[in-house]
Amino acid sequence: MTILVTGATANIGRKVVDHLLALGITDIRALTSNPEKAALPATVHVAEGHLRRPETLPAAFAGVDRMYLAPTPDSVTEVLGLARAAGVQHVVDLSGEPESWWGTVCTAVEESDLAWTHLWPGDFMENTLLWSHQIRETGVVREPRPDAASAPIAMDDIAAVAATLLTDLHPGRAFSLAGPQILTRTDLVRQLANALGRDIAFCRSSREDTVTALTPTMGDSATWYVDNALAGFDLTPPVLPLTSVQDITGRTATTFARWAADNAPRFAAG
Repeated sequence: MTILVTGATANIGRKVVDHLLALGITDIRALTSNPEKAALPATVHVAEGHLRRPETLPAAFAGVDRMYLAPTPDSVTEVLGLARAAGVQHVVDLSGEPESWWGTVCTAVEESDLAWTHLWPGDFMENTLLWSHQIRETGVVREPRPDAASAPIAMDDIAAVAATLLTDLHPGRAFSLAGPQILTRTDLVRQLANALGRDIAFCRSSREDTVTALTPTMGDSATWYVDNALAGFDLTPPVLPLTSVQDITGRTATTFARWAADNAPRFAAG
């Protein structure tokens, strides 16, 4: 059984490779656009290609049984067509509900005639790194809705779920994923302050000032993030799958306090 991990040097895909190795999988193929710089374990077969350049993929797909699919909405239909033609049997995709930003990936997978398992994560803990510039420069986080809440999940936990489901298939199921705790935006700032050992204030700001504060980190994507991601958080979140990581993998999910402590140096780096 050969498992292909797409986006294998990206934030989640690289961790999927590690978790598959930890599960004892020996036939792993890792898709990357730059094999020379991939720095993947020697036991992993590196295949050159890129999901946004489908013409580079046929050789990487040859002989693959199962695939972790990173989200690339603009090329996903063509990618899946090539996977099906190559004989890929099952796709575990990172996407979202059909009506969400990543919903086009979910829909394309279901229309591909391949067996599938969806992963639908909510807010990523790593998204708080978008605050890193303003924390370093001003000691203040600026956002419009201090009481908006979510249950952020660590990318490593998403990868652990993906690896588990690539080895223990659940065809036709969509798994909503969340971290173990519901936290407000001010909760997140407070826990970051504890991890960094410094004072960080939360300043309720206008949409325009929030975009300005995030632009040094996000560039032109700041406006989209404020209008879509931040606006999507609820003041009183609905029931969230707080036990999803442990239910699927059997391991305890990462708390934000633990993640913040482990990643504190990333907020100090310029």
